[in-house]
Amino acid sequence: MSRRKKHAGHENHERWLVSYADFITLLFAFFVVMFASSQANKDKAQRVSESVRRALEENQVASALAGILGGTAHKKGSGNAQMRGPGGSERSEDQPAGNREVELAASVAALESQLKVEIEAGLLEVNLEPRGLVVSLRQAAFFPSGEDVIEPGTFPVLEKIAAAVQPLPNRIRLEGHTDSDPIHNHRFRSNWELSTARGVALLVLFTERYRIPSGRFSVAGYAENVPAAPNESEEGKARNRRVDVVILNEFGLRSEPQPRAGAPAPESGPHGGA
Repeated sequence: MSRRKKHAGHENHERWLVSYADFITLLFAFFVVMFASSQANKDKAQRVSESVRRALEENQVASALAGILGGTAHKKGSGNAQMRGPGGSERSEDQPAGNREVELAASVAALESQLKVEIEAGLLEVNLEPRGLVVSLRQAAFFPSGEDVIEPGTFPVLEKIAAAVQPLPNRIRLEGHTDSDPIHNHRFRSNWELSTARGVALLVLFTERYRIPSGRFSVAGYAENVPAAPNESEEGKARNRRVDVVILNEFGLRSEPQPRAGAPAPESGPHGGA
């Protein structure tokens, strides 16, 4: 009886690629940290580090770099993308709607440049948070004390913000905030009503004056419960009296309610939605 020759099992010669990919990822993270630590602009360095951290977690390194550098992840050798919106982020129309939440890191730098005078004057702040890009409007500049009527003199500033968010596909949440001092007048019984009314006032302005579809918006009132600073000082209270325009990224969008299966989608016109 002849013996069959046993063949050795097929050896995987590409296992080294896994370790190599891990090494390249760690090396990339190391150079990013070195780059961030060498920047004189600490805010920009922090934004770079935060964008890279999220990209590593979500396996979106290429798109994050494109957002930071102002280029695209699809075109080799193109250092700057065609300007399609704040920061030069290019938006592909053939992308699925759920994947078109643009990177907002570059939009921060663009808005800071466009609103430099207003930021230096203390009228507003621009910050990149895990949930998205947040533009904080100080109440003292945009609303009279205890009222929800927007000061007409601030319309040029709000027009700049509207022009920045108009080309973006992202949803927008308008969040009203107050300080800890209670209010009770002929118009508002509490800070809850005041903070929500100011968010609605901005909604009306963005949709009716600047023609941004209302289906992109949501409004929330938080009263004094989400302070930006301690309420022990007048300066802290002034920071807390604000309306935040939050341009939601994909992470921030998860907290927004979605239409149920079979429910009609909101209208896309300037007055669509409920």
